[in-house]
Amino acid sequence: MQDDYEFANTEDLNLPGFIALESGDGDVPVAIAWTLSDGRVKHTLIQPDEAWLEDDVASLGDYHADELLTMGVSVSDVIRELEADYHGSTLYSANPEQDEAALTRIFEAVAGSAFVSIVDAGTLYNDPDEWHQQRSEMFNEMGLEPGRAEHDLETLLKLHVRWMEDDMLAE
Repeated sequence: MQDDYEFANTEDLNLPGFIALESGDGDVPVAIAWTLSDGRVKHTLIQPDEAWLEDDVASLGDYHADELLTMGVSVSDVIRELEADYHGSTLYSANPEQDEAALTRIFEAVAGSAFVSIVDAGTLYNDPDEWHQQRSEMFNEMGLEPGRAEHDLETLLKLHVRWMEDDMLAE
């Protein structure tokens, strides 16, 4: 897992846990990213389970199996790291259904059961519809690609800090 970047001035904010998964076809997870309460982000490519490769090699989205096998982290290591950070917690996602489906595939690969719950991140804010709209606009402003786990997380964090500073968090 990579601890990639931190957001300035977030150390004392106690941010919620955000999660994003990048999937190929059929909810095959190819990358995962999540935040820590201090704003640091962990993300990695995921080595595909053998059963996923048997399903359909094209289901890996923009990645090739060799790339994921070489550069990715094993499913069990992803689970171990996520569990160390968030066992029994609620994580927030901009795409909760999609992320839940991909995370379920990860847990099923090791015959485990989910130890986190995923909730729509919009529920954290006074106006969830406006929040989702601003998040979509932020992708364009920042030149980021929706659907990329680390880009999804970057917009979640930056927008959360902005809305927090503007006192737009739900009570």
